Amino acid sequence: MEKLPLRIIQFTDTHFFQNEDGRLLGVDTSRTFAEVFRVARELRGIPDLYLFTGDLSQDETEESYRRLSMSVGKTGAPCYMLPGNHDRREEARQGLSDGPADFRFDKVVVVAPWIIILLDTLVVDEVGGHLPPSELELLEKTLKAHPGHHALVCMHHHPIPVGADWLDTIGIDNGPEVLDVIDRFHNVRGVLWGHIHQEFEMRRNGIPLMATPSTCVQFKPKSARFAVDAIPPGFRWMELHPNGTIHTGVSRTSDVAMGLELSSAGY
Repeated sequence: MEKLPLRIIQFTDTHFFQNEDGRLLGVDTSRTFAEVFRVARELRGIPDLYLFTGDLSQDETEESYRRLSMSVGKTGAPCYMLPGNHDRREEARQGLSDGPADFRFDKVVVVAPWIIILLDTLVVDEVGGHLPPSELELLEKTLKAHPGHHALVCMHHHPIPVGADWLDTIGIDNGPEVLDVIDRFHNVRGVLWGHIHQEFEMRRNGIPLMATPSTCVQFKPKSARFAVDAIPPGFRWMELHPNGTIHTGVSRTSDVAMGLELSSAGY
């Protein structure tokens, strides 16, 4: 019998608040997440696992993470997370662990014949990201230890320019070092991130590089300055096949987030 693909749903940049009346650029982020989550269940069912790729919180409080876990609930699928620049590591671990969802904090997830590597690019009190030597070592050692597994490498910040001047100043400041490690191993099949609040896909040396819309506010692609995009929130679905191919796409809700402040110059 042919082995089925590993089914993943990625949510990113959920930006939850401690208080129910918290808003990001006029948007109730818990409400938009609930709608995105509903659409994901309706269109894709329950996956083998969920990936939450950073900026889970906006106000960096334990309660904001607890509210996110409550919103996810008991799905029957594990939820793996990595931090973004709006997150706090200990608050996230405590708040997510207190809720009903099955959040896990492994940095390497092995589901043969795949490995998923979750890298931590958070620099406390900075918007941009950095991969310290310990994370680069984790990446290299994991890829070296699993030469027979296909690898998906995940992070919050983008390791390459995405063509938006203001965003490209707050990506990973040592992106070339990350790519240098990836280039030395032939089992990397994809690189995935969040942070840029928009869909992005390109290939580099035959490997797909992918970013995903936020579950709340979207940023306008190719913009020189901060600009909000009037496009609905969404999520990415992925099927990781036993032969190493990745089948993926982005799905969105039907409406632009209610209350969105399109004229905002930042947050």
